[in-house]
Amino acid sequence: MTTFTRRDALRASAIASVASAVEASQTLPAVPFGPHSVSRLIVGGNPVSANSHMSPKLDAEMCDYFIAANVRKLLSECERAGINTWQSRGDRHITRLLREYRLAGGRIQWIAQTASEYGDLKRNLAEIAALKPIGIYHHGTQTDKYWNAGKIDQANEALKAIRQTGARVGLGTHIPEVVDYVESKGWDFDFYMTCVYNLSRTPAEAAKVAGHKVEGEFFWDADREKMLSLVSKVSKTCLIFKVYGATRQCASAASRQAAIDLAFQYAKPQDPVVIGMFPKYQEQVKENCRLVMQALSHHVS
Repeated sequence: MTTFTRRDALRASAIASVASAVEASQTLPAVPFGPHSVSRLIVGGNPVSANSHMSPKLDAEMCDYFIAANVRKLLSECERAGINTWQSRGDRHITRLLREYRLAGGRIQWIAQTASEYGDLKRNLAEIAALKPIGIYHHGTQTDKYWNAGKIDQANEALKAIRQTGARVGLGTHIPEVVDYVESKGWDFDFYMTCVYNLSRTPAEAAKVAGHKVEGEFFWDADREKMLSLVSKVSKTCLIFKVYGATRQCASAASRQAAIDLAFQYAKPQDPVVIGMFPKYQEQVKENCRLVMQALSHHVS
């Protein structure tokens, strides 16, 4: 009779992990990001920061779920599935979680968003840069505030400060006209963080588009192809986000597939999608990888 020892179990587990990693590397492709390589699917950080863009109730549920252990679990599952990059806020909450994950052996790459609420950009960038992100981008909401106030050139000054960190430099926005303007001016940066929904309309603008008063954030599906058409035209890499409309496109697997298909219909060969994940009730990491792979099979790019 053969005895299955603890050493055998550990060996089997190691073999399974290697096999899983090999399988992931053969399925979920990666694309260049300067000197780095990022997976076509990047895990987003909004759920970890309890930003559901849906309701205060869901915000609170995300906050309660994403204790440090569950953040580590999510990121390790992403790495095993072939997702090698995390996009999230460059605030002290996230940087602490990232430090803990790395201390536990995690190797996921980080693309950081500036934490505009801190007020002191240079101090915020120094704290972010200490954790060696592969990219830092200017917070899209802040970019859009500058645009709406007629002060968009202040975003360019922020990009110059980001350049000093040595990381890849990005500009976030929800407004297609910002992309048009920046392209016409030839600003010096490396990538866009492009939201497929324009969430920066004033309440009056949202009501005009919707034809009625809008409560909360206004997700208008017609926005998607307007931003995506710009994504397809600009030469810079675009990280495409809000693909699911913060769960509004998640009624079924078919609706999720359609939303991802739309993004990759326009994505350039180097453009990843960024998807936040909240796996409290169901597995999402492997499922999102599967949907992305299916979309890529539909749209070779």
